[in-house]
Amino acid sequence: MKKNILAALILSAIATVQVHAAQQLNVWEDIKKSSGIKDAVSDFEKQYDVKVNVQEMPYAQQLEKLRLDGPAGIGPDVLVIPNDQLGGAVVQGLLTPLNMAAGATEQYTPASINAFKMDNVLYGVPKAVETLVLIYNKDLIDKPLDSLQAWYDFSKQQRAKDQYGLLAKFDQIYYSWGAIEPMGGYIFGKNDKGGYNPQDVGLNKPGAVEAVTFLKKFYADNVFPAGIIGDNGLNAIDSLFTEKKAAAVINGPWAFQPYEAAGINYGVAPLPTLPDGKPMSSFLGVKGYVVSTWSKDKALAQKFIEFINQPQYVKTRYVATREIPPLTAMIDDPLIKNDEKASAVAVQAARASAMPGIPEMGEVWGPANAALELSLTGKQDPKAALDGAEKQVQMQIEAMQASNQ
Repeated sequence: MKKNILAALILSAIATVQVHAAQQLNVWEDIKKSSGIKDAVSDFEKQYDVKVNVQEMPYAQQLEKLRLDGPAGIGPDVLVIPNDQLGGAVVQGLLTPLNMAAGATEQYTPASINAFKMDNVLYGVPKAVETLVLIYNKDLIDKPLDSLQAWYDFSKQQRAKDQYGLLAKFDQIYYSWGAIEPMGGYIFGKNDKGGYNPQDVGLNKPGAVEAVTFLKKFYADNVFPAGIIGDNGLNAIDSLFTEKKAAAVINGPWAFQPYEAAGINYGVAPLPTLPDGKPMSSFLGVKGYVVSTWSKDKALAQKFIEFINQPQYVKTRYVATREIPPLTAMIDDPLIKNDEKASAVAVQAARASAMPGIPEMGEVWGPANAALELSLTGKQDPKAALDGAEKQVQMQIEAMQASNQ
C-alpha cells in the first residue's frame, strides 16, 4: 500500500513538473530589440500563466544557432529570421508551419506576409520591414522630384555646375529592381501552388530590357560618375552625398544615421515614378517571428506570436525600436504618417516586393549584377546581356539542384 502511495506521489510530481515545464516559452529576439516587446511579454505571461524567457541575439545568426541548439533541446520556441533565409530553413526542416485564421493575416501588407510563405504555406509573421527610399539634401533641392525622368533632367543640369543630381547603384539588381519589376521583368515565375518556379526565370523579358535601356541613360550621358560602378560604388555614392556634391541618392534606412552624423540636412521620400507613370518598386527586406520545429508547445508559441503582434503592442514596439511595422493600419497612424522618414519607408514598403525566399535566389545575384554592369557601361547590348544572365542563372540552378539530389 505504502509503495503504491509512494509511486502515485512520484507520478503526480513528475506530471506536475511536466505541466510546469510545458508552460515556459523560450524566445530569441533581435539584438537591442527586446525592449519593444517587454509590455506584450508581461501581459502574455499574466493572461496565459506562462513564463517567457527572452534572450537577445543578432537575427541573421539565429537560424545557424538553432541548427545546434534545437536538436540539443536548448533552443527557442520562437525566433526572428530575415525572409531571405526562409527557403533554406524550410527545406532543412527547421521551422513549423503556422495555422493562422485568414483574417489574422489580412492586417499585414501583402508583400510582407507573402515573404514568409513557401508554396502558399505560412511559416512566419512579419515583424519589421525595410526597403530602399529616396534621400535628398534639403539644402541642394527644395523638394524631391516626382519622376525618374525629372531626376535625369535635373542631373544633367547639375553636371553643368560640376554637381550631381540623383545617384544610385543601378548596376546592381538590388537597386535596379525598382524599375525592372514594374516594367515587366521578374526573377521567378509562380508554380501551381502559388510558390516560386525556379525553372521560370524572367530577367530578359521585354519589360526588363526596356527598364535597363532607360537606366543606361544615366551612365551613357555621364550624369553618374564612373566611380559608382562596381564594388566600391556605394562608398563613392555616400562620399559624394555627405560632401554635398550630390542632391539625392537611392539608399536604405541604414544610411539615415551616418548621413545625420555627417551633418546633412536631408529629407526622405518614396521612390519616384517610371516613364509609364507607375511608381518604382523595390526589394522588401522583412524580419519575422517563426516557430522552431523543436518547440515542445508549438500551439502556445504561435499564440505568443499572434498576441505580441496585436496593433497596440506593435505601436509600442515601433516607439521603442523605430523599426517600421508592416501592419497596413500603421501606415496611416499619425505616429508614422507625421514622421517623414518612417512614412517614406512605410509607403515604399507597401509598393515593394519581397525577395524570393527560395534557396535558388542565391544563384541570381552574380549573373544579374554582371549583366547590368555590362549593359549600363555600354560593353554589351542590354538584351544580349540579360539573355546571357538568364542562361547563366538557369545553368547554376540546374547544377545546384543536381548536387542536392
